[in-house]
Amino acid sequence: MTAARVVLWRHGETDWNADGRYQGQADVQLNDRGLAQARAAAPLIAALKPSRIVTSDLVRASRTAAELGALTGLTVELQPRLQEINVGDWVGLTNEQVFAAHPDFRESLYAGQDARRSVTGETGSEAGARVAEALLDIAESTPDGETVVAVGHGFALRMATVFLVGLDFAHHRTLGGLWNASWSMLQPAGETWRLLSWNNVAPE
Repeated sequence: MTAARVVLWRHGETDWNADGRYQGQADVQLNDRGLAQARAAAPLIAALKPSRIVTSDLVRASRTAAELGALTGLTVELQPRLQEINVGDWVGLTNEQVFAAHPDFRESLYAGQDARRSVTGETGSEAGARVAEALLDIAESTPDGETVVAVGHGFALRMATVFLVGLDFAHHRTLGGLWNASWSMLQPAGETWRLLSWNNVAPE
């Protein structure tokens, strides 16, 4: 079995998103705007006629997924492997704070190189590989011809997409960051998936 289409849906906005803070795997709630974004996007994603919804177990993703579940009547399945990149003890910090404390990390990013997010965190490639593997398993366990929605997090979903379409870390900037509550569509196609659309958003 393999799904015909995998829809990647990023969670709605949180206060930490608005403040530019690293969330990683901290369980940060949606703010009012984020909940409104999820509710606006849900009918448009429901129109794609998904047969399955799988979400990161972090509350900002699972609450976003719940809006689609309520519309479609589908059970929302929790999948911890869809969590955002682990940023270790950088949780809650801004880019400016991280760059000031770790100039080598800043230099690596601007050089297009991967780097670990704190001593106890993941690299972008590690997070992308984890989420890509989860998406492969989700697609392969979904009946042929059906659409599955995977709800997750901006950076991890972007990195997973890069790997699934056959690119490497150096190409992740080509796609650009995923916006809050945006959805993108992939088509499983053997070893290399196809990117059908990117960063679709509902009007606010």
